[in-house]
Amino acid sequence: MIHELRIYTCLPERLPALQQRFETATLAIWDRLGIRSLGFWTTMIGSSSNDLTYLLEWRSLAEREQKWAEFVADREWQEARAKSEADGPIIANIASSLLQPTRFYRGFEGTPA
Repeated sequence: MIHELRIYTCLPERLPALQQRFETATLAIWDRLGIRSLGFWTTMIGSSSNDLTYLLEWRSLAEREQKWAEFVADREWQEARAKSEADGPIIANIASSLLQPTRFYRGFEGTPA
């Protein structure tokens, strides 16, 4: 498994719009396309309270490439994005890291993967 850590830094006061887009559109599209999310977080204490951080799980880089391309090209996603940005842009920056487990990785439940 490969995990992708994504951090979206929103423009001031635009984090609620991004969260609403995930809740009302993005997650359903991901379910339809088979994109697996493992969790979402906002920053309680840290450098930016405008961040939405989430983790995706991929079987391979090829799966990520294929499914992410399908997502970006998806008409329903494009419409949801346009609707959510009707009042202006939401995201100032996106940081993405592809992570591979170490040999001592114990999974999310504390058991060997």
